[in-house]
Amino acid sequence: MRRLRHRIADVRERADAIVARRPSPSGLVIPEVDAFGRLRDLYLAPGTCNRFGNEELAAEIMAAIAESAEDARRQYQIAMNDPDNLPRPLSEIMGQWRGKPDRQRPNSGKPEQ
Repeated sequence: MRRLRHRIADVRERADAIVARRPSPSGLVIPEVDAFGRLRDLYLAPGTCNRFGNEELAAEIMAAIAESAEDARRQYQIAMNDPDNLPRPLSEIMGQWRGKPDRQRPNSGKPEQ
């Protein structure tokens, strides 16, 4: 159970570390989005609000958030599917377990025949 808890904590830490910052088409808006698509921060270059109208500014912000969210999802998929992070196959674990003669094997509670 302890190993499982540590493994879950490691997965959470890897997911929390994923952040994407992709600029808008104009480059004046840069959002910070986490692996779950949540907006964590938003940078607007000086004068951005004066340069765009309301609808244009909203479109710039949404385009940047969408691009950042897609990048964060890509990073998440890469991080979670890394072969070094995947659990070992059960057959490999059982093979190691069976190879240890000093360890008692569990039984079903019935005497062997």
